[in-house]
Amino acid sequence: MQLRGSLHASFSTGDFVSAARLVADVGNAAEAMNHHPDIQLGYGSVSFRLSSHDAGGVTERDLQLAAQISELATAAGARVQPGTPAEYEVAIDCMDAGAIRDFWRVGLGYQEREDGDGDVSLIDPRGSGPTVWFQQMGTPRSDRNRLHLDVYVPTVEAKDRVAAIVTAGGTLMTDEHAPAWWVLADVDGNELCVCTSER
Repeated sequence: MQLRGSLHASFSTGDFVSAARLVADVGNAAEAMNHHPDIQLGYGSVSFRLSSHDAGGVTERDLQLAAQISELATAAGARVQPGTPAEYEVAIDCMDAGAIRDFWRVGLGYQEREDGDGDVSLIDPRGSGPTVWFQQMGTPRSDRNRLHLDVYVPTVEAKDRVAAIVTAGGTLMTDEHAPAWWVLADVDGNELCVCTSER
C-alpha cells in the first residue's frame, strides 16, 4: 500500500525465527538490487517501507523490490497483516517557529529537514519518532495548551538534556519530580517533559 511517497507492507510469520529469516531473505534480494527498504522486525511480524530517496518517492525499483518481498513472504508462509499504514506528526502552534525550533530539536534529539517550500520540520534521525512541524498562528494563544510531549532519556543523560534545552531557549518550569521528570517550556509556553524510568 502506498502512503506519502512510500510503499508499506506488513506480514505475520508466527514466530521470531521465521520473521528474522524473512528479513534475511529480503536483505539478500535488496542487496542484489542495491536498493534497501526500511525494516521493522518484531516477534512474528515484519514491516517494510520502500521509497527512492534520491527520487523523492516511489520508483520502478521500489515496485520491483515490493514484488520480490511479496514472493518471498508467500514462500515463507507469511500472511499479510490487515490494517492501513499510518504516519504521525506533531503540530506545534506558534507565533515564531524560528524562536522555538531549537528548543524542540535539542529536547527531542531531532534534526532539521527543509522541504521544497522552505518550511523546516524536525525529524527523528533514528526514524522511529513522529515528525514535528510548526503551525504559524495569527494571534498568540491565551490559554494553556492541552497537549504536551514527553521524551524519555536514560537517567544519566537527563540533566544534560535539560541543560541543553534551557540553552536552546527553553524555560525550566519545575524540577520537583526529578529525576522522574522535568517540565520545560518554549517561549510560547508549549511544554515538554524530559522523563526517565525512575518513577
